[in-house]
Amino acid sequence: MRGDGDGWVIDPDGSRYWGVHGAAGLLLRAPLPEGCTGVLLQHRAAWSHQGGTWALPGGARDSHEGAIDTAIREAEEEAGINRDDLRVVAAVVTHESPSGWTYTTVIAETDEPVATVANFESTELRWVDERHVHTLPLHPAFGSAWPMLRERISALDPQG
Repeated sequence: MRGDGDGWVIDPDGSRYWGVHGAAGLLLRAPLPEGCTGVLLQHRAAWSHQGGTWALPGGARDSHEGAIDTAIREAEEEAGINRDDLRVVAAVVTHESPSGWTYTTVIAETDEPVATVANFESTELRWVDERHVHTLPLHPAFGSAWPMLRERISALDPQG
């Protein structure tokens, strides 16, 4: 049922995680005109959890969804990304809490930086050179996952 994943999971230590059935986000990559590879990042709205930080479009999984479907749906909702414009290349669990809650980062590619349309959950959407992602004020969980994600995408790149 659509939306049945909305809600907080609270671990015994008080840590809160959005998504009753877990959550997922889309790490969308594209070649930039400058000759480097960019990723689409979302500047989270101030009212949201960890607002004002940069992260991936993403959100709560519904009971009937897998992580890939969730990440693509959330990217459509939050950034106007058309699922037909991307190719999924990997899905990586980038966080698992003691309660079993998980966040899965779905890595996808597109042939060029696709146009985006931000919804109310975003202050801004921006294509950022992968080499400069770490210079932004990142959502803490995304910041922790970024070094491992960089290794994973390096392994995917043919020039790797």
